[in-house]
Amino acid sequence: MKKYPEKILLAWGEAIGGNLEIRDWLLKEGYPELGLFCFALYFDKKSSEWLLKNTPHLLALIKASEGKKDALMWLKAKFPVLHSVALAADGEVSEMEHLLKTDKLMAGIAQKIKFTKDKIEEANNDVHRWGFE
Repeated sequence: MKKYPEKILLAWGEAIGGNLEIRDWLLKEGYPELGLFCFALYFDKKSSEWLLKNTPHLLALIKASEGKKDALMWLKAKFPVLHSVALAADGEVSEMEHLLKTDKLMAGIAQKIKFTKDKIEEANNDVHRWGFE
């Protein structure tokens, strides 16, 4: 994975958590993969296709955090930190504890992904919203 400055990883976490202004800033300031990750997290097909072509490890992070075994295996072999992030984002407490000890920034990213995924899941299961989106 590309080595990002700490402030960019912090910004990415904020964008994942829903800060649209920061997401758009990432897109414009040379980090399109991090901005598009946010769209892909919400199942945007064009963003997912772009990630697959340009930064497949970020798309694999999304898929692995949704429990996709092939994405998890690929990340484990090629991007072990992202593998841990995916497991933590999918609710694996031991992986979150490991990240909190070894890489607090990536633990924060995992928490933001989990929060966003949970929010999406809650909205999808809300019978009062069916047919209004």
